[in-house]
Amino acid sequence: MDEVHEAIREEESNCGRNMASPAGCEHYVRSCLLKAPCCGKLYVCRLCHDAEENHQMDRFKVREVQCSECQMVQQAQQTCEQCHVQFGEYYCDICHLFDKDKNQYHCQPCGICRIGPREKYFHCEKCNLCLAQDLRGNHKCVENVSRQNCPVCMEDIHTSRIGAHVLPCGHLLHKAYRCPLCMHSAWNMEHHWDQIDKEIAQSPMPTEYQGATVRIICNDCQAHCTVPFHVLGMKCTGCGSYNTAQDGGLIQQPQPQQAEAQQDTENEAEMDTEPEQQDQHESTMPH
Repeated sequence: MDEVHEAIREEESNCGRNMASPAGCEHYVRSCLLKAPCCGKLYVCRLCHDAEENHQMDRFKVREVQCSECQMVQQAQQTCEQCHVQFGEYYCDICHLFDKDKNQYHCQPCGICRIGPREKYFHCEKCNLCLAQDLRGNHKCVENVSRQNCPVCMEDIHTSRIGAHVLPCGHLLHKAYRCPLCMHSAWNMEHHWDQIDKEIAQSPMPTEYQGATVRIICNDCQAHCTVPFHVLGMKCTGCGSYNTAQDGGLIQQPQPQQAEAQQDTENEAEMDTEPEQQDQHESTMPH
């Protein structure tokens, strides 16, 4: 592959023309180059163009292509009008996408081509993107959810060639275990919670922390509860999740000896104040 790229670089002209092999580029398999409507230069695809230039190519405005076999510049179409080579097994005359057949289809509401097959996907009107059929009526809609960048990598989701995961909360991520927007767990974490249960059972806290509790907020079920404190995690009593956040400091429970000493001190204080309280009551009695 490096040798092919080197041969391509050697064939580049001074006008910035990026020649392609019949195999296309690292992004797509095609036998033509796109003539960029913005700068007039030839590139294998818009991604190759955007990586080299200080501006982006509008795929929808592409009108001409150059055949990689006979170098004839012609109107964008699937087959070369001179040597009859096929530019791509799949061709979209809206996106001007040439590629090998991956069961692609053009989604009109999305405005771009998707990898299918079409019958396995549906377009959710509220989310405004194509989702797998098993999510029909089985997902939480978030309006125009894909028209924003991935909150983890900050790259565009709607037109990304990287698949996005639909989280139970309805948000989209390229890859993560917890949604950074609402902090819900991204997947079924029951197995992971079981592992933490075992680790906590095998790792008792030091004596000074035994009996200590803490208030927590569960990111999965939004419950507020008071649970035993442990450095490995605090488990929600509502849903069993460890995806929780501490709400305030430790609530330290006194040890038995400390409790007895505290009780003795309180009893002595009561005995000392009883006569004084009695005198006060007597002085306030009416004559």
